[in-house]
Amino acid sequence: MDRNDDPQVGLAAQAGDAVFDTSPPDAQVPASVLRAWKRRAFDRISESLLPVVKHFARPYVGGDTIDDALCVADRLAAEGFATTIGYWDRGRDTARQVTDIALNAIAGMSSRARDSYLSIKPPALRFASGPAQELAEAAAMHHVRLHCDSHGTEAADLANAMLQAMIDRLGGHRLGTTLPGRWRRSLRDAEWAIERALNVRVVKGQWPDPEDQRRDLAAGFLEVIDRLAGRARQVAVATHDAALAQDAITRLRAAGTACELELLFGMPTRPLIRWAKENGVRVRIYVPFGSGFVPSALRILKRNPRLVYAIAKASLTAAVAP
Repeated sequence: MDRNDDPQVGLAAQAGDAVFDTSPPDAQVPASVLRAWKRRAFDRISESLLPVVKHFARPYVGGDTIDDALCVADRLAAEGFATTIGYWDRGRDTARQVTDIALNAIAGMSSRARDSYLSIKPPALRFASGPAQELAEAAAMHHVRLHCDSHGTEAADLANAMLQAMIDRLGGHRLGTTLPGRWRRSLRDAEWAIERALNVRVVKGQWPDPEDQRRDLAAGFLEVIDRLAGRARQVAVATHDAALAQDAITRLRAAGTACELELLFGMPTRPLIRWAKENGVRVRIYVPFGSGFVPSALRILKRNPRLVYAIAKASLTAAVAP
């Protein structure tokens, strides 16, 4: 089938200026009005904490500019870790602004000798083929790999269409897609990715599957792993669930599939990293940056009390210093 006749390409063209919220849903707040109020309150708190978080939390949770992220990636590379860098927006940027930020990131990444690739959010680009092709051409010129993060199921076909628009210019070996274990459709999307020789990241998933909201996340994760094992080009096991990560990597290795462990920067990782080193598994760290840095950082801090203590200690030390 000619690419221009591909129905997914048509979906991307129809997306236009549609806005997709890239923040994960809050399962604890079912009412839409309450969810909107909570989001606004969280944003206000985030803004008030911005100076403290930016000043004291940067060594732990990344930064808000590409330069911040590249510095973190350099430090991680010196420690022996591969990285992926991703711009986290807050839905206020235009597709052009996001494209320019990604182009700057690609240029910055090409000037450094490290194992790193750029993660992008298709909704922030409005799933448009023009910006996607522009990024693909820049990535090809600078020899940088690109990878699409996942969002809600309503965005999956649009994201696939955007990826398809990039394949001709960059090739599947320099592109990647993300498959959530909690979605039924991920098994079908795994076949789509295998056919195009894409790199694949497997996650539990933050957005529920409307067709199966009670789907077991771990079981679904391993179903996707088994579908990819022995067939996918390369698989990133992206989870902080130690037992699940070890099981997934064991299955992939048994099938002879290249794989790695991917972790989010700032989250507790020591036990998993220790296991990975003992078993010769490459570890990649996802380093986020951008205008969504503060709320994202606060969510990470909320899940990692040790970082809250470290930041509080650093803040108090600075306050009493002569």
